[in-house]
Amino acid sequence: MAQTLPTLKTDMFLPFIVLSLWGATLASLTCLQQTDLKSLIAYSSISHMGLVIAAISIQTQWGLAGAMAMMVAHGFTSSALFCLANTTYERTQTRILILTRGFHNIMPMTTTWWLLTNLMNMATPPSMFTGELLIAASLFNWCPTIIILFGLLMLITASYSLHVFLSTQMGAPTLNIPIQPAHTREHLLMTLHVIPLMMISLKPELIM
Repeated sequence: MAQTLPTLKTDMFLPFIVLSLWGATLASLTCLQQTDLKSLIAYSSISHMGLVIAAISIQTQWGLAGAMAMMVAHGFTSSALFCLANTTYERTQTRILILTRGFHNIMPMTTTWWLLTNLMNMATPPSMFTGELLIAASLFNWCPTIIILFGLLMLITASYSLHVFLSTQMGAPTLNIPIQPAHTREHLLMTLHVIPLMMISLKPELIM
């Protein structure tokens, strides 16, 4: 739309910006209600894409750069989360969060990957931090009061990311079944996800 109607003022896109941020907030709240691991990860993608729509609608250089950085970083982060969810599913045959507890004692290295990926999902550096910082700056510069909604979104994102980690890794195991140790290919997969995420933060001009 911004390319089709380039002469419109940013104020014309106000409904899209507000709706995208409100939709992202509702998607994040939906994540807190999920018991299915893969559904939770899918809803988190909707939440992050709401920020991308808001950043593009502002039509500033920082907003567009932040949207590009977030799209690329989220692609790697979401893929890494789905890889970890599949690793858990292959061993438990379930995606229910409450049934996948206790992995920190069984597969400590996989728990480290879970922690690292969830931290990246909530935009701690490195990872999506660059994109969210640029988007936050462009939103605040456009309308200072909208940062309240942005801050609420960040708070909920941190809540469900920590909820995923604590639900899948902490506590005593609920399933009395033998668990296979993590394979080398699984660690290699996670390494290939994390390295590009670090490069995006350390050298953002690669994608901007």
